[in-house]
Amino acid sequence: MDQKIINLYDSYTHSQISRKEFMKKLVVLTGSTALALTILPSLESNYAVAATVSSEEVFTEDVTFPGVEGNMKGLFAMPKGNKEKLGTVVVIHENRGLTPHIKDVTKRVALAGFIALGVDALSPVGGTPEDENKGRELIGKLDVEKNLQNYLKALDFLRAHPLGNGKTGVVGFCWGGAMANKLAVADPLLNAAVAYYGSQAKAADVPKIKASLLLHYGSLDERINAGISIYEEALKAAKTDYQLYIYEGVNHAFNNDTSPTRYNEAAAKLAWQRTIGLLKKKLV
Repeated sequence: MDQKIINLYDSYTHSQISRKEFMKKLVVLTGSTALALTILPSLESNYAVAATVSSEEVFTEDVTFPGVEGNMKGLFAMPKGNKEKLGTVVVIHENRGLTPHIKDVTKRVALAGFIALGVDALSPVGGTPEDENKGRELIGKLDVEKNLQNYLKALDFLRAHPLGNGKTGVVGFCWGGAMANKLAVADPLLNAAVAYYGSQAKAADVPKIKASLLLHYGSLDERINAGISIYEEALKAAKTDYQLYIYEGVNHAFNNDTSPTRYNEAAAKLAWQRTIGLLKKKLV
């Protein structure tokens, strides 16, 4: 697919343009309304293919934990039949909420041998809606500081879990990748933070980071990649333990296997292998 179309969709999904404006520009790029409507499904997420981990493989349950203002909701997952103390991981969703895809990613983390919690950041506004466009609107209405505190409370929840070993990590995607970087700054007890194509933390805050970082980027993701050089310079200056990978020829959201146009199987598998490798090194 034309990279201009993918870049246009990225601008739309990150609230830089309205849906009406997106469709107008898509029609211009494709040449007709009919072709634009034909292409649209391949751009949008197909959650019918989201489930890759079955309930036979991991234990899951819906849980609540105390937030800044009322309870937060999330999906809790761990290896089925587990009675041992395990490392714990908060999974942080994209900018549309705790979607079926991110729930499955939470199960994938559990399948790899961890206790995982996929937090629904939209809990204060009624939870993640089925309409992902509405989810993006609601994300923009969250109080930034309260949202950060809710994720810190999620980490506290996991540290207090009787089957947790006290070690914690975070894995975030897009909006969640940015949050992973923020949590690395905000929580000195965090052991590992993995950010997939997420906005970088402020360079001035980097010396506060105590966690080991793993940063995944797609080479075609110009919007996010613009902040890499300043971030890496600060990480080196602070002697932060970090790994940074730029996957050639792939887009933003390359890990999302429900987004057929941007998903890249080879990059996603390699990034996931590296992600689980870091988590096992730091949380086991």
